[in-house]
Amino acid sequence: MSGKSLKVSIQKELKEFDLVVDFELKKGCLGILGPSGCGKSMTLKSIAGIVTPDEGVISLTVDEERTYFDSNKKINLKPQKRNVGYLFQNYALFPNMTVEENIAIGVSKDDEKTVSEMIKRFHLEGLEKRYPRQLSGGQQQRVALARILAYGPDVILLDEPFSAMDTFLKEQLRIELVNSLKDFDGFSVLVTHNRDEAFQFCDELIILDKGKIIAKGDTYELFENPKRVQVARLTGCKNISKIEIIDDYHLKSIDWGVTFEVSERISPNITHIGIRAHDFVPAKKDDVNVLDTENATKLEMPFEWEITLANGLWWKYDKQIRDHEFVIPEYLKVDPKNIILLEE
Repeated sequence: MSGKSLKVSIQKELKEFDLVVDFELKKGCLGILGPSGCGKSMTLKSIAGIVTPDEGVISLTVDEERTYFDSNKKINLKPQKRNVGYLFQNYALFPNMTVEENIAIGVSKDDEKTVSEMIKRFHLEGLEKRYPRQLSGGQQQRVALARILAYGPDVILLDEPFSAMDTFLKEQLRIELVNSLKDFDGFSVLVTHNRDEAFQFCDELIILDKGKIIAKGDTYELFENPKRVQVARLTGCKNISKIEIIDDYHLKSIDWGVTFEVSERISPNITHIGIRAHDFVPAKKDDVNVLDTENATKLEMPFEWEITLANGLWWKYDKQIRDHEFVIPEYLKVDPKNIILLEE
């Protein structure tokens, strides 16, 4: 028996750019993170069979390899033959069917047990006879997920599943979806432009920009060491500056006018640095990588202070909801190991 894997290697000419995607997923959940219009949803639709790539191969190996698409061999399985579950942004429930009818759509008629199990698992008891228009957004999402999992797909595709929700519902449903996917034995692919969702759900991550993969790897590793400017931005790094290299371990930030010491030897191809907004700490005047906070401004949020230094650097400092007083320390510093070296 060969190892499980989902292989995608495709190209498709789009209006704005050519989509070129190549990855292999061997376990868990893969995230595709990128700005709007970068080709994320098109990748999902290609896996599902809704869109046909110009060339390439899409295959799934569980017990044996099964080809969904192969341009050379003229293979292109219809969506219903791929055993792929697709959670659309609007959930695509059948409006004239009840909750239990929607869940039962992909299940054989004599398998009522699976439907009742899904209703219980997704906390839909009491809603069985309701129609989608009578459900909240969260309930609709649970019905859509239950419908997908009821027919036992090999792959679940999640297309920006939280984009249209308010913050409270979003956080609640993220937890529910994480728990649902924990029990899922197949592969899942989540498309998002939200770095928190990517971090929370995904074992591995692809960063997509204008149809090209600009980074891929372990999610934690990509957040800790993004390596490229655009990857740092997409993973939420707020402070990014061009630099001049002084020596192997010192550089000058052009945008902030500050000289920094770093912990890693600076190679000649490093053009920028990044500093996460939470990585500053109060300091003494003679510390390494010290910054003066004179003329800094502060903005109070419910659970953090946002401090903007006079040179434009941004510091986020956690607070309690009842704390409304905060004196900005005279000096801040950043540990050399927390300065991210970046290529253009």
